[in-house]
Amino acid sequence: MTDVRKGQAPLPIERGAFHERFMQRFRDPAYQAELEALSRIEAIAWRAYEEGRKAPVTRQAGPGYADPDYELSVDWLEARERIEQAQAAWSRPETPSRVLLINGSPRNDGTCPGEMSKTWRLLQLAKEVLEPQLDCDVLDLSRLTSDYGRHIHPCKGCVSTAMPLCHWPCSCYPNHALQQTGDWMNEIYERWVSAHGVILFTPTHWYQATSPLKLMADRMVCADGGNPDPSSTHGKKADEAKAIELKGWDYPKHLAGRAYGLVVHGDVAGVESLRRNLSDWLDWMGLIDAGAQARLDRYLGYYEPYATGHDALDRDTGLQEEVRNVARAVARAVMALRAGRLTTADAGLEPPRPK
Repeated sequence: MTDVRKGQAPLPIERGAFHERFMQRFRDPAYQAELEALSRIEAIAWRAYEEGRKAPVTRQAGPGYADPDYELSVDWLEARERIEQAQAAWSRPETPSRVLLINGSPRNDGTCPGEMSKTWRLLQLAKEVLEPQLDCDVLDLSRLTSDYGRHIHPCKGCVSTAMPLCHWPCSCYPNHALQQTGDWMNEIYERWVSAHGVILFTPTHWYQATSPLKLMADRMVCADGGNPDPSSTHGKKADEAKAIELKGWDYPKHLAGRAYGLVVHGDVAGVESLRRNLSDWLDWMGLIDAGAQARLDRYLGYYEPYATGHDALDRDTGLQEEVRNVARAVARAVMALRAGRLTTADAGLEPPRPK
């Protein structure tokens, strides 16, 4: 058995520092009339922090779990149930084919930029192609910047301790003791599971994925090898997770068998490497690319002013049609996959070093 290494985490904050952090969200003078009420609520929050009440509402795992008596978070159990129902519907032949369209741009006209993103417009071009024959589910990650209380909290890296410590779906959130709530991912997991095809649309930010897209991608790690039974590790018991992995772990790919396409755009540099990064990520999770024309990277308004970006998109009818072809390719791939006509050349080969 390998050691569980300790010594990095800082000590818990003291009461005074907790008060300062708690009150940061109430700087609006309108809250001054309720300082006594806020003080009472703060005292409750402090006790939750001191006691580490991550999941204050639990129930026994029940039959089918490694430890049926273990108390699991009701938040997690409800998310798991929805994912199981989505997977069952995905598998039924009579379920209408669905494509998840993901807008990775953080920009929209309901927040600081004051203008819709070009990425959103590209998504709409694909949606118009798909809608007559497929159900479309639009996941607009820009809502992280414009919606009240909506978050995708960062991945905590449980998988790097041991794969079975990374639960499917993620059990790190919500953490009520640390006020790490409002997490969007349980809904997002369900939407990925429900999809027969996925198309990612994103701009390139500093040669890399946008912040919202990267947050989502990191939290998708539990879909690639994650443990569907937190009772087997009794929550986050690192030593138990290490022991399970060292006995042999099969790294289940919970999203395998879905088709994908990509639309990556930029204005100066970096589109090729970002498209490659995203393709490799989706390939690794077991998704199936819909062909060369479904993996698009293009420059839009190359070295032109940002202020005229939408005008550049208006003029670039070639790019518009290429985006439509991404949608057409994914639609064909979805139909072929569901009919059993599309397989990859390496289907059935066992990886010698799974991870």
